[in-house]
Amino acid sequence: MSVPSFPPPTGPPVGQPAPAPAAPGALSSVVGVPTTPTIPLNKLAPEAALRRLELAIVRRLEGFLQGDHLGLLPGPGTDTNDARPYQAGEDDVRKIDWAVTARTTVPHVRDTMADRELEVWALLDVTPSMNWGTEGVTKRDLGIAAVATIGFLSQKMGDRFGGMMMRPNEMRRLPARSGRSALYGLLRRMLTEPIVPDHEVGPMSLAAGVEELARTQRRRGLRVVVSDFLTPGDHELDPNVEPEWERAMRRLSVRNQVLAVEVVDRREIEFPDVGDMLIRDPETDFERYVDTADAAARQRMDAASAAQRERIRIALRRAGVGHIQLRTDRDWVQDIARFVLAYRRVASMLHAPPQGVAR
Repeated sequence: MSVPSFPPPTGPPVGQPAPAPAAPGALSSVVGVPTTPTIPLNKLAPEAALRRLELAIVRRLEGFLQGDHLGLLPGPGTDTNDARPYQAGEDDVRKIDWAVTARTTVPHVRDTMADRELEVWALLDVTPSMNWGTEGVTKRDLGIAAVATIGFLSQKMGDRFGGMMMRPNEMRRLPARSGRSALYGLLRRMLTEPIVPDHEVGPMSLAAGVEELARTQRRRGLRVVVSDFLTPGDHELDPNVEPEWERAMRRLSVRNQVLAVEVVDRREIEFPDVGDMLIRDPETDFERYVDTADAAARQRMDAASAAQRERIRIALRRAGVGHIQLRTDRDWVQDIARFVLAYRRVASMLHAPPQGVAR
C-alpha cells in the first residue's frame, strides 16, 4: 500500500502576512516523535494542592531512622503501645507502667512502637509506546507527573524516594534519597532522559522490569509501577488469560505495598472520526490504514480497546495491588487526590498479604 504524497506548501502572496500554523492533527500526533518534555518541571505536581493529603501506608516497613510512620512490629521507639503483664526475668523493670500496675494491682509493662521511615521506589516505563499523546501531553510525561504527585504525597521526614527507568535495552537506576530537593532532582533526571526512538528493541519487558525491581530493592516499602501495561504482540482480550507481567506484580506485592498507575491517551479508547487513519505500533512492525468514518469499525475498535483495559484492570486486581488510571485529557492531580481519599478505606483489605506471609 502506497502512502499518498502531497504537493509542497506555497507561500502567501507578496504583501500579505503568513497565515497562522494549523493545529497538529491526528497525523502529527501519530507519526511525530516528541523530542522535548511536554510538561515543565514546575507544573508536575502543585505542592499546595497536596499538603492536606497523605497516601495510606498499611504494609510493614523496615528502617533505622526515626520517621513518621508507625511500624507494625513492637520495638524500641518513642510512641507507647499496649500494656501487658510483667514477665519476670524477661522484661526490663524500667518499662513498668506504674499507673496501670496501681489500677490492676498486677505489675504491667508498657511496650513501645518503633517509628520507621518509608522507602518508595517508582518504576517508570519509557518504552516507545509511552511517547504517544494527542492531548498536548505524552503518556511518558503524564507518568512522570504521577511519580511527582505520589512522591510529594508520600514524603515525610526521613523518607526516601528512588526511581528506575525501564528502557527496551536497559534499566536505569536513580538512587533513593530523602528531601524535596532530591525529589526534584530525580524528576529533572526523568524529564531530561533521552526519548526512546520507535522500534528500538531490547531484552527488557515490563515483566522483567518488575522482577528486577523486586530483586534489587529488598527493603519493604511502597512500590509504584507506572506504565500503559501494553505488551508488544499481545492481542489477547480474554480476562481469564494472565498477562505476562501479572505474576511478577504478584510477587512484588508479597513484601511491599504496590500501586499500579496505568496511563492512557483518550484516542486509545475513543477513536475519532477523521477518515482514513494510519494505525501503527511503535514497538512492532504493525501498520494498517483504518477508515474511521465507518461507525461500525469505530465501534469494534472501541469495544476491543475497552476489553483490553478491562483485562488489565482484572489482572491488577488479581495481583492484589492498588490501581489508578490516569488519562492525558484529564487533570491527573484531581484523579490522584480522589484515589487517595478512597484508598484509605480499602488499602488494608487490598494489600492483605497471602496466608502465612508476615504483614
